[in-house]
Amino acid sequence: MKIVALFPEATNEANSNQLLDDSHALDLKAYLEKYDEDIEFIVVNNDQDIDQHIEDMDVVISAPFLPAYMDAKRINKASKLKLAITAGVGSDHVDLEAASANDITVVEVTGCNTISVAEHTVMDILILLRNYEEGHRQSRDGEWNLSAVGNNAYELQGKQVGIFGYGQIGELVAQRLQPFNVEVKHYRRSSQEDTPYSIYTDFDDLVATSDVLVILSPLTPETDDLFNYDVLSRMKKGSYVVNTARGKIVNKDDIVKLLEDGHIQGYGGDVWYPQPAPDDHPWRTMPLNAMTIHYSGMTLESQARIEQGVKKLLHNFINNEAFGDKDVIVASGDIRNNSYKSK
Repeated sequence: MKIVALFPEATNEANSNQLLDDSHALDLKAYLEKYDEDIEFIVVNNDQDIDQHIEDMDVVISAPFLPAYMDAKRINKASKLKLAITAGVGSDHVDLEAASANDITVVEVTGCNTISVAEHTVMDILILLRNYEEGHRQSRDGEWNLSAVGNNAYELQGKQVGIFGYGQIGELVAQRLQPFNVEVKHYRRSSQEDTPYSIYTDFDDLVATSDVLVILSPLTPETDDLFNYDVLSRMKKGSYVVNTARGKIVNKDDIVKLLEDGHIQGYGGDVWYPQPAPDDHPWRTMPLNAMTIHYSGMTLESQARIEQGVKKLLHNFINNEAFGDKDVIVASGDIRNNSYKSK
């Protein structure tokens, strides 16, 4: 059995305890040694290296932060591939239709990073509204221009926050926003119910009324490029967008234009397309942005949960045991997870 895992190169920092790098590799090498089966475990550092193993690997493991893009072309070459594991949450880097057609099981570690992403999302909202990036730039560059910061700094209190995609993370964000005395609305495809922390509304109202629009939906054919110029231009002038879901849900060039025109006051988040983002990606230099690299779900606590989850998934696969229903995205030629199904 050949297992190929894509993990980032280890940092050179002393006493690094990052679990999702190639030196630790979720402790999978030592873990797999306990099995009697002949298992070859290989770690690569970039997506291109997957092609060297595509024809004879049985299992591929990668995280959304640094994904192995298993498109239909690759899947059709991967004649031995039986299992694709997402070391985290979000399996959109796998062509799920192609995986279904080729009887490849796709699983992820559901719930492993929900708290981490929710906390990061709230942080992004505050950073944008308080114009933190300009204040930090001035402190770094030796300036002291109070008006340049304060004239674009706002309280969160009294604002309307809209959440697009109200799953586990969306509800945690709404819950954590309660002490700020905000009104929270949400839109989700699968349910039109209010919750203790948020009021359901339709998509058009969410876009038109939100002072801050938070995107937390999976990337699907329906959400791919959904937030384009037509949709974003219907937002309030001076509103904000936070995207900690997937980069492709927002049109790459349209958000830049609306920021440059001043219609959108700020854009923040940690998700890009592709990942890693190229050096010349326009989101690196667009105005009024609070972007980071994709690390909202990479706290040490969530990485520890990812490690345990991936080990459990491998244990089930090696021992021919059923996966937990909550972790299964594709199995037996069928897309099982409702979040990834087409309408």
